[in-house]
Amino acid sequence: MACRISELVIDAEDPGRLAAFWCGVLGYVELDRESDGSIQIGPPGVGFGGAQPTLVLNAGRGPRVGKLPLHIDVNATDRDQDAELARLLALGAVPVDVGQTGEESWHVLADPEGNEFCLLRAQLKSI
Repeated sequence: MACRISELVIDAEDPGRLAAFWCGVLGYVELDRESDGSIQIGPPGVGFGGAQPTLVLNAGRGPRVGKLPLHIDVNATDRDQDAELARLLALGAVPVDVGQTGEESWHVLADPEGNEFCLLRAQLKSI
């Protein structure tokens, strides 16, 4: 047997704001809200345990120091990269410079709390 990634946990100063952002990016919905303010989001109609991992926006992040050791890559499933970039920027993503050369086929962005993620060029079919 093997494991699979079932959820990704992101510490957040404002879990509600990040949940709204990532729901917009991924087409997810809110699945659960804990008494500590943490919010779990995931695919609509599937919830926890589906093929795609859920995200947990964990309340109470302190100041971040340095580059994240892990980041999320996303692909558009129904539009080209330029159209998806415009959509993500409209949702509140911002471009960030992490030392890229400008020759990359991806865009490095940050969510509203500065967590880096990449928008890749390839289109993937929805799972």
